[in-house]
This record gives sequence, C-alpha cells and structure tokens, in this order.
Amino acid sequence: MKVYTGTFVKKDGSFREMTFAKVSDLPKDLLPEKKGGKPAKLKEGMELVWDLKTHAFRIFNYNTVVGKLKESFDPNYINDVRKTLTNKGSL
Repeated sequence: MKVYTGTFVKKDGSFREMTFAKVSDLPKDLLPEKKGGKPAKLKEGMELVWDLKTHAFRIFNYNTVVGKLKESFDPNYINDVRKTLTNKGSL
C-alpha cells in the first residue's frame, strides 16, 4: 500500500510528523461510511487519513506542511490496517 510521511504545524504551533495512508488507499469495506458513519467535511487543505503509527483516523494539514511529503510503498501495512479496523469496527 502507498505510505506517506510528512510533517505539519499543528494549531498550537507544535510540529507533528505523521506516517499515514490516504483513505482512498484503504480497503473500501472498512471505511466509516460503510459502517453507517458520515464522510468528514473538512476545510480546504485538510485530509482525513489513517495514521499508521497510532492506528487511528487523523487529519493531515497540507496547508502547513514543513518540507515535502514523502511517498513510498510497503505491502506489509495493509494487513495491519485491515486487522486494526476490523477489530475496532471501523470506529
């Protein structure tokens, strides 16, 4: 699966480095909308993503990115994501 790593400035001025998968790259049957949830309505430059380190949905802020977003491919993450989302009931 595609894996992204980037750093952005949070509202409080601190930095957050995040390793994440875009929701569009996650298995569709595990997304919150498929479990009765509503898609997030976010401001421009904000994206709902799956944080691969904290195993939770988070918002990535492209408006305050520090440096460049790195993209890679790691086939091992998909099984971890599927297991976590299945166990959490896709939140």
